[in-house]
Amino acid sequence: MDNKKHLDVGCGSKPRNPFNYENLYGVDILDQQVDDFNYKRCNIILEGLPFEDSTFDSISAYDFLEHIPRFAVIKDETQFPFINFMNEAYRVLKNGGIFYAMTPVYPREESFMDPTHVNFITKRTHRYFVNPNNYAAMYGFTGKFEVDRVKVIRASQELNKCGEVQALLKDIFYSIFYTKKGHILWEFRAVKDT
Repeated sequence: MDNKKHLDVGCGSKPRNPFNYENLYGVDILDQQVDDFNYKRCNIILEGLPFEDSTFDSISAYDFLEHIPRFAVIKDETQFPFINFMNEAYRVLKNGGIFYAMTPVYPREESFMDPTHVNFITKRTHRYFVNPNNYAAMYGFTGKFEVDRVKVIRASQELNKCGEVQALLKDIFYSIFYTKKGHILWEFRAVKDT
């Protein structure tokens, strides 16, 4: 029996499960009416992920990273919400767990279209979070990730991993409106001391 757990961050009412794990969890900033997966409301800018350490075999973040501010002042204290989120993703992943994210890549128009996009990801941003560089350590990043894949893609190339009819509709939509490679895919593996 498959007891693996997957968390979709920014899930809305339709979480994605790219690895088709049996136990599906989701978090989102908005209240959601759900009954077919484990849901928790969470504002990741202000709070950590509401799960114990090393809970998940995988985490996905589809069109989510671009909404996380890189810098904020919260209660008169300087915070780095993007760094904090990457720490949280690492914390709740098991050793060998996969962080899977797809986000618009700078300088493509998709990066700027939505007025809530505040975090612009480039082809090299991942280097701040992965070995051997881990450049984000100077800003408080404590995780250790290895790269499985980093690739500029058309969003529709990976949407079929959702395993839903919705993915097919999105594939058609993105094929029509986003025919160029405007997203970047990150697939990292958590490395933890056991």
